[in-house]
Amino acid sequence: MSGTDWSPASYARFGDLRLRPALDLLARVGDLPQGAVCDLGCGNGPVGPALAARFGTERVLGVDNSPAMLEVARKTGAYGALEEADIASWTPDASLALIYSNAALQWLGDHECLLPRLVGLLAPGGTLAVQMPHQNPAPSHRLWHDLAADLFPGRFDPATSPGILAAEDYDRILAPLGTLSLWETEYFQRLPAAEQGHPVRHFTISTFARPVLAVLDEAEQAQIIAAYDAAVAAHYPCAPDGTALFPFRRLFFTLDIG
Repeated sequence: MSGTDWSPASYARFGDLRLRPALDLLARVGDLPQGAVCDLGCGNGPVGPALAARFGTERVLGVDNSPAMLEVARKTGAYGALEEADIASWTPDASLALIYSNAALQWLGDHECLLPRLVGLLAPGGTLAVQMPHQNPAPSHRLWHDLAADLFPGRFDPATSPGILAAEDYDRILAPLGTLSLWETEYFQRLPAAEQGHPVRHFTISTFARPVLAVLDEAEQAQIIAAYDAAVAAHYPCAPDGTALFPFRRLFFTLDIG
């Protein structure tokens, strides 16, 4: 794993599984006022076509900090505009009808300040709709940190990994700002067999494992990947055909403002 930008091909490998919660979130968005629809942290644009089908391409704006991902998103033809920017500090030219963020805000810190700031970018009657993985306590994610600590003590800072607050914290932060709907869903995903390595490793390596691998050289990456493949099989055993059942929990909320 070299470089700091995202790998669209690796991320897209499980595109159908990653898209399902995105569409579940979109289904909970109601009527909107006039204004742009922002796909905040749009990545390679998997949700762009669904947003364009519902709201019209000309209304859909994608924002992401990865040039590689934006290049793939552009090829979908779903976005009226795309902007390369830090989504933590990006500000639109005009108030937005919808800020839709699927599996992106967990990479940002200080949600106590971030979320009210995003709400402040909405037009009256607008909606903030967010989905974030809530999988950090599970073996699929915890093993990356545990192995890094065992194999390379002091090299990796867990604070650099994505993470979210407790559901109660989001209720406390957001409920005073509008009409809040907050829920969690656990998806039981059947991951396809991999030619080499465990399927769960292939799912996590393009996202959660990125900060761990970024501090290691190629030989060290190979070492921790081999250790992960061996350890994760005890928690997510493969079926005879090589597939693995992978429960994955996600947190959602929508906030409608007056």
